[in-house]
Amino acid sequence: MFQTYESKSDRNFAEKHLPLMRKAMKAQNIDAFVVPHDDEYLNEYLPECAERLMWVSGFSGSAGAAIILQDHAVIFVDGRYTLQVRQQVDDRFFTYEDLIETPPSAWIKANAKKNMRIGYDPMLHAKGSVNRLLAATKAAGATLVAVVENPIDAAWQDRPSAPVHPIKPHGLEFAGRSAEDKRAEIAEAIKAKGADAVLLTAPHSLAWLMNIRGRDVHATPLPLGRALLFTDGSVQLFVDGRKITDAVRTHLGDQITIKEEQELPNVLEKLGQQAKSVMIDPNLAPYKFYDQLAKAGAKLIEAPDPCALPRATKNAVEQQGTRTAHIRDGVAVTEFLHWIDREAPKGHLTEIKAAEKLEEFRKASNLLNDISFDSISAVADHGAQPHYRVTIDSDKKLEQGTLYLIDSGGQYADGTTDITRTIALGTPSDEMKKCYTLVLKGHIALATARFPMGTTGHALDCLARLPLWQAGLDYDHGTGHGVGAYLGVHEGPQNISKKAITQPLLPGMICSNEPGFYKQGKFGIRIENLVIVTQPQAIEGGEREMMGFETITLAPLDRTLIDTALLSPQEISWVNDYHAKVRDALSDRLEAETRDWMMKMTAPL
Repeated sequence: MFQTYESKSDRNFAEKHLPLMRKAMKAQNIDAFVVPHDDEYLNEYLPECAERLMWVSGFSGSAGAAIILQDHAVIFVDGRYTLQVRQQVDDRFFTYEDLIETPPSAWIKANAKKNMRIGYDPMLHAKGSVNRLLAATKAAGATLVAVVENPIDAAWQDRPSAPVHPIKPHGLEFAGRSAEDKRAEIAEAIKAKGADAVLLTAPHSLAWLMNIRGRDVHATPLPLGRALLFTDGSVQLFVDGRKITDAVRTHLGDQITIKEEQELPNVLEKLGQQAKSVMIDPNLAPYKFYDQLAKAGAKLIEAPDPCALPRATKNAVEQQGTRTAHIRDGVAVTEFLHWIDREAPKGHLTEIKAAEKLEEFRKASNLLNDISFDSISAVADHGAQPHYRVTIDSDKKLEQGTLYLIDSGGQYADGTTDITRTIALGTPSDEMKKCYTLVLKGHIALATARFPMGTTGHALDCLARLPLWQAGLDYDHGTGHGVGAYLGVHEGPQNISKKAITQPLLPGMICSNEPGFYKQGKFGIRIENLVIVTQPQAIEGGEREMMGFETITLAPLDRTLIDTALLSPQEISWVNDYHAKVRDALSDRLEAETRDWMMKMTAPL
């Protein structure tokens, strides 16, 4: 199985590990240390050797931070993890803060003592983060210190080894564009900025640019490494040489030179000494590289990673591959939903059994390379934690009279999937039906939106929230995130959220549409489909062409949770049309019993 259910975190971590870390801090004359949830590549999902925040605190969420002092500690999480952090992190050793309202820099400004030495690891922070910390320490009369060795690394006695998995070529039949073509495009972008080279520090960009994939990060096919791309299209790829096979050497070709990753600092030093102009993304590059280039004499040209936007705007082959992957995935999810409907009333299912069975259905295609994230298999009050991760210790039975939320996805060579369905176990209450239908109304509003070129996801976010807002309800996560093509299930630069962003939605971008509602201690609801941003098209009688969304996720919604009295005729038509699309795509691919069940579940409202 790709997913395991052992509890990776431990509430005793703080008691066991804080003394070790504080000893290491004292050896470096550090009074406080900032611990972000980031690795040396500033990834969202981390290899086990980089789970430093969890090691010191017990918190296993995908976003957060901590500040460790000699006499106390503080942990920062956002609204998704308000419940989880209290379950995992011992309040005898940590106080809790809101990551959005009081980020670490704000806390330092308000609480740091004069002359305090506050340490940070320059490999785990981008420039903006360092600047915020620098301003905060200065305002408090403290000093920010870049450590040579992370005190967690010094104290972590049984730290796992860094991952070393073979890199594999990603075929043209999936990528849609040759690596040579991509390198030529990015080389032109470098020239246009007046740079001699670009430093690529995001593994997603390496994977896209050179049509390669890896297994260094759980659930994301990333090869960890760095690269320098020059204006002639040549590349210096810095990776652990043990990951390189003969097949990959042949695939990469003569224009790509392979170097060990530890050689990068020396190469950057030489670029600086030669006064080269180096393009760098200050939001993605570890500050240590930024600082090294600047001090060595390089001319730094700050600009977004030039691979990010072309990677996000999927070409025709990637779009079609993703559609195909979603049909395959829809078969697995529909088989799973039928199985849940049949087996849950018997009373023997648990969250883990359900998640394992869904993975089995996906693996039956013989094309599943991995899951795209650990499945959120959550029943009753567990569903009220948007990013709940079931473990052997937390596993709960799927009991009648509750709601079951399953958020999951697969990694296939032709596409990445991410789908959430909320299921009524037994007869749902009126409150459950009302809340589900409000979430559905928001989902439909976003799915049917039309918008002109230049529109950001931020401008559309309120469409998905309005039905909930009108009922005095809301949710504390984004409405949509970008999704890669057999890459990260979370991909920028686009998103759909309350957070103001400047990146417009563009044709070919893949996003999620996932409004939700979470009633603490009771249940959680989320409805998630993936969508592709469509090309601008004329609207009869209109003056401007408008883009829209093509929904590509295909699996039934739970009709028993829909209160049609709360839906408009247009919304009812959308549900019926969507279910007709599900029937058309999946009917011939399902076994007879599941097909009959699916036909009933997708019958017109």
